[in-house]
Amino acid sequence: MGLLLLLTSSLLSSYFQTGRVVNAQRLFTIREITLSIEPSPDVTRDTNVTLRCHAMVSSSGQEPLSREYTISKDGNTVYTKTSSSSEDLLYPLPQARVSNSGKYKCQINIEGKQLTSSAKKLTVTGLSQPILRLKNGVVNEGEEIKATCEAPGETGSLFFFFYEGSKEITEMQVSSAQAEAKFRLSSAGFHKIHCDYTVLVTPDSFKSERSNTVTVSVKELSITPVLEIFPLYKIYEGDLLTISCTITDSRYNHDTFHLYLSQGTNLLSNGDSKVNHSMIALAKDPGEFECRLEMGIVVKVDTKTVTVTELFSVPTLTMSPAEVFQKEYMTLTCRSEMFASERLSKEELTYTLDPPDSHLIQKGTGVFSGRTLSNDFNYTCKAQAKGIVKHSKTLTVRPKVSVSTPRISVVGRAVVDQSIKILCQSDAGSLPINYTLLRDFTELSTVSVKLPFQQAVFTVRISSPAEISKFMCEAKNSQREAPLSKRLNATVIVPLTHPTLTVIPNVAEISEGDHLFLICGVDGTPPVTFKWYQVGNELPLYTTTANLNHSNYQVPLLSKEHSGTYHCEAINYANNVVRSDPVVIEVRMALWKKVLIGGFCLLAGVVLVVVLVLCFKSKRGKREAASELSVKPSSPKSDDSLTVNLTHDTEVYNADTVKVDKAEVSVWSRRPPESDAGDDEESSVETNEPDVEYTEVVHPQPVDPDRAPLRKGTDTVYSELQNSPHGAADHHDYQGSVEYAELNSEQPEINHYSTDVNNYHDLPEPVD
Repeated sequence: MGLLLLLTSSLLSSYFQTGRVVNAQRLFTIREITLSIEPSPDVTRDTNVTLRCHAMVSSSGQEPLSREYTISKDGNTVYTKTSSSSEDLLYPLPQARVSNSGKYKCQINIEGKQLTSSAKKLTVTGLSQPILRLKNGVVNEGEEIKATCEAPGETGSLFFFFYEGSKEITEMQVSSAQAEAKFRLSSAGFHKIHCDYTVLVTPDSFKSERSNTVTVSVKELSITPVLEIFPLYKIYEGDLLTISCTITDSRYNHDTFHLYLSQGTNLLSNGDSKVNHSMIALAKDPGEFECRLEMGIVVKVDTKTVTVTELFSVPTLTMSPAEVFQKEYMTLTCRSEMFASERLSKEELTYTLDPPDSHLIQKGTGVFSGRTLSNDFNYTCKAQAKGIVKHSKTLTVRPKVSVSTPRISVVGRAVVDQSIKILCQSDAGSLPINYTLLRDFTELSTVSVKLPFQQAVFTVRISSPAEISKFMCEAKNSQREAPLSKRLNATVIVPLTHPTLTVIPNVAEISEGDHLFLICGVDGTPPVTFKWYQVGNELPLYTTTANLNHSNYQVPLLSKEHSGTYHCEAINYANNVVRSDPVVIEVRMALWKKVLIGGFCLLAGVVLVVVLVLCFKSKRGKREAASELSVKPSSPKSDDSLTVNLTHDTEVYNADTVKVDKAEVSVWSRRPPESDAGDDEESSVETNEPDVEYTEVVHPQPVDPDRAPLRKGTDTVYSELQNSPHGAADHHDYQGSVEYAELNSEQPEINHYSTDVNNYHDLPEPVD
């Protein structure tokens, strides 16, 4: 068992070592392969050329590699060789020919690895001169000639051409250096033959020089065709012609030739040895006859021209008058202008009209008369004599249709002071038709309509709508009286003028919440398209088209935003845009808003009065308390009478000295003598004027029927009390002091504020 394992291990070791050696020997790379042409890529004919293929291969082993070389020309493999040598591969081209020209490449293949060289072009110039050989130099007409053209030493694909003079006889392609051709020469005499060839080397071709020239003598055959026509002299129409076609020599085998008799392009007859044909002579038929002999490619011809005199000429069909109208009388005349009087009399020549049921009556020889039909009709005339029939050209009678009463209308729209197109047209009538425009039977202009779909259009101007009915037109296409149309009846458009913009309600009465109507009106022909604009907006507020001269735009529930400047525009079919004058609209505040604002103001005033009254009462209570504290008993000597000046607006009242109830002295008294001297000095410094004291006294108002009613509210009376002169040195406590007292015990119901204080006259007036 151990011996078996040892043997196996040795074999495996030997195998792997051998594999490594083999793999090491086969490591290689093909570095480069090049192809070169020796001695040169451009050589002349018969030069020995060698193609050298050199491969540069690097390998790691010592044993040679098997190399497979392939030489290709123009993509086709021309040579293959396998070699284990590292030497260059040589591909010889001994005595190179033009056919060897082309692009060559060399390819090497080593164990599946390939590399191809770049292409090298070989150009070989020079072709050998061709040689022409003929088997027979003398032949008869139609006999076959055999010719051989040889290109010495040339290889490849060759095209051979054979010529008779400059005319090519035949061509053929062969892969050898010579070609044999067979051909016939159809005419007798001497013919010069030569050849040349072309070597085709894709994608080029090379042409050789001309070969030698060989002269061939072709002998004419003695056999010829003969054409005979009877009668031999002047031939008239209707004469019987006898024609024969034969050959002059009957020694030849009839199977080798054939005869053909023809007139122009019409084959009359054919045969082997003789051909006969009979026919009536006609002047209209071609007068050339031909007898043709064909023997292989040999053709011989005999021709003759026969002149045939007409018995009578082709008739002509005419109509009179030249123009006729439907159901009018006309005359058709059929005449042959010329006839052979020596062979034909007038009585022998007859005329008939085709078709026979043409509703025309024959009035004489070749004269037919009757009424025209309502539609177009074709007529032909037939002249006949001695079996000869000739037809005239077709005459188409197109009876004219009398023009119908024209209709006059306006093309487009009629606008005052603008160009108006008037169309005059008849429903029926043969062209040409002359249309004339009239204005109150005065001719203005005429238009001639000569082509279908052409129209008679006139251009005029009017200054008022009434003028449109003055136009008429007439149509005329014959000598008859021209029918007159009716007067023109059309709607005339008056351009728009006098645009106005009316506002309802009045501008001064527009308030918020109202419905506003903007009425735009114009003078002119409806329908009218109206547009309303507000300054500041490019787009119209509203657009409408009305069949009236006015329209309106309604703005419901106005607001302040609707205030602004408005105008309107109008346009009709006259295409003139007119604009109204601008209207300024100011939307005032609504009445209920005014009332509401007035109510708020009144309520605010009442509240203000109440506040002021409460404030005043509060201050008055404080002042009364202060005045009670400041009143003291006075000495008898100080009972000076006081002068009180009372003012109430424009009224002045005098009163006695006012005494305060339950007081011994006046409420105004001198200052007590206890005042300090300093205070006196200080007081004297401030002013030298006597002290003035003010009090507010409320007087009961007596009823005076002669006076105006008193103002409601409280009358305020101001009293000025001035101290006597002997009291210049007032006491300190009272000098310059002012005290206020309010006496209202007698009239407690009277308000303490006047209307001036309440300021009612400052409220805004209500606006209707």
